[in-house]
Amino acid sequence: MTIHGTLFNDFREITSPDPFALQNKKLLKIQMQYGPVWARTGSMVAYQGDVRFQNKGSGGLDKLLKSKLTGEGVDLMQCTGDGELFVADAASEIQVLYLADDMLSVNGSSVLAFSDSIQWDIHRIAARGGMMAGGMYNVALRGTGYVALVTRGDPVALDVASAPTFADANAVVCWTSAVTMDVRVDTGGLGSMLRGGTGELIQMAFGGQGYVIVQPSESVVSGGGERVQSKGGGLGSLLGG
Repeated sequence: MTIHGTLFNDFREITSPDPFALQNKKLLKIQMQYGPVWARTGSMVAYQGDVRFQNKGSGGLDKLLKSKLTGEGVDLMQCTGDGELFVADAASEIQVLYLADDMLSVNGSSVLAFSDSIQWDIHRIAARGGMMAGGMYNVALRGTGYVALVTRGDPVALDVASAPTFADANAVVCWTSAVTMDVRVDTGGLGSMLRGGTGELIQMAFGGQGYVIVQPSESVVSGGGERVQSKGGGLGSLLGG
């Protein structure tokens, strides 16, 4: 039987020597011969060769306790073997970065995969305004290697040194190591409060040197792992990650 159409040509598997390479905007291809990688649990959509998976949960007792206490973190599986691994997350856009002895502060729900050479932990963000709710937390990725993050739509990279920079907490994906973050409360004036407010009461304020990555979606992760739209404005949404 003959099949007509461009499906098998237009979507043929790409050839790339890079350890992490985008098959398309929503599908990441990982070359396993470069060594083990860590990926979000359940993110495998296909593999060719001999790839094995071991569920590591929150990454040990220390990280498990931090995750339970802070609500931040990410469930990971260790991927080992030979061949090619394809990972994705609910058809979200994938962004690939390479860290060279550097660090990113990342919303845990945005982590998709990273090289085994990258160390991760849950860290407290030093923000004066964050003390209003006992602190704020993010996932720190540091070292040398590849990192793949997911965004809801194409993001924007804002240079915080060029101008005062503010963003909705649920739209922030990550920021680079020399960026500072604080919390700003913007009431919009008494008249705005009497009319129900603007829905933008709590904002993240960035300074220092470097970039903050913001996605065009105010999505948060529910207790069951499903992404839901944020209503905005409340302190709970700021800390919900």
